[in-house]
This record gives sequence, C-alpha cells and structure tokens, in this order.
Amino acid sequence: MVRPVFAASLAAALLLSHSTVHSQAGKAAAAPAAAVVVLETAKGKIEIETLPGDAPKSVAHFVELARKGFYRGQRFHWVVPGLVQTGDPLSRDLTKRNEWGTGGSGLRFAPKPIGVAETSKRKFERGIVGLAYRTDRKPESADSQFFILTGPNPALNGKYAPIGKVIKGIEVVDKIQLMDMIKNVTVR
Repeated sequence: MVRPVFAASLAAALLLSHSTVHSQAGKAAAAPAAAVVVLETAKGKIEIETLPGDAPKSVAHFVELARKGFYRGQRFHWVVPGLVQTGDPLSRDLTKRNEWGTGGSGLRFAPKPIGVAETSKRKFERGIVGLAYRTDRKPESADSQFFILTGPNPALNGKYAPIGKVIKGIEVVDKIQLMDMIKNVTVR
C-alpha cells in the first residue's frame, strides 16, 4: 500500500516539475531589479545600485535604514585618499566629533550588528560601496556605516561586504570632504 502511494507522489512531482520547466523554457527569468539608494549632498547626487546577490542581509539592512531616513543629516566622518565613509548617526552632532565612527543604528546609537559576514569575490574597485566595521572587530559586527571607494583597494577584497556600486555621481564622491552632509536619502 505504501509503495503505490509513494509511486503516485513521485509521478505527480515529476509531472509538475516537467510542466514547470516547459512553461518557463520560452521565457528568460527576469531578476528583480536591485534597489537604488540616492544620497543627496550639497555637492550633488550619488546613486548607488545595491548588490543583493553579493550580500543579501547586508543590502537589506542598508536599504531598510535608507528607507527609514536613518542616513539623512549624517556627515562623512572619514575621508582619506581612495575612500569616504559615512553612516554614523553621532556625526549629526558636532560636539561629539571625537566619537564619530563609533555609532550605529541601535538604541542610543549603539551599533546593532547584522550578525553575518557576507564577503564575496567581487573586487573592491572605484565606485564599490562596502559595509564598514572596525578593524579590531569581526565582519559580523558591521551595522550602518558604509564606505565608497574613489580608487581601487585590493587589500579589502574578501574582507568586507560589497553592498553596492555607484552608477551615477562618482565625480560627486571625488569632491566629498570631511564633514560634508547627506541632505536627503531616497530609495527607488
């Protein structure tokens, strides 16, 4: 009795999978469009196409924060040749400048780690956006802070989650200076 039921279930499963394959054979599966996060600064707009295929949880966290307006009013708190960084809510307060780079999206601006390391084989080249974490901590401790590369940095390959790439406005990123502010953030 068990064998005929199993055989019937197997036959139904094969028939269903066969019909699904044939119904999809004529059309290419359209991948969902990746979210684009737009940062508006006094120097212009920066459009970041997210990379959910490389770091799905990190990208989802970044997009959620952007949609909530978390990055609005924050400043670029670290600017060095080849890289600019933002994402610390403490950077809204000029009196806390010595604490910039330590804040996150948690309660009272404490870091709220994503809890997963999503490194990939993507090369960290000009325009790549990565989720930042302190070098004395593990990649799992990454939260809201992110950097944008203005030049290639192979030393970062395989160590950080690539969450996006600049598709418009890399010349704006080149002009960013310490303390420049993100005036508005939208997601499309």
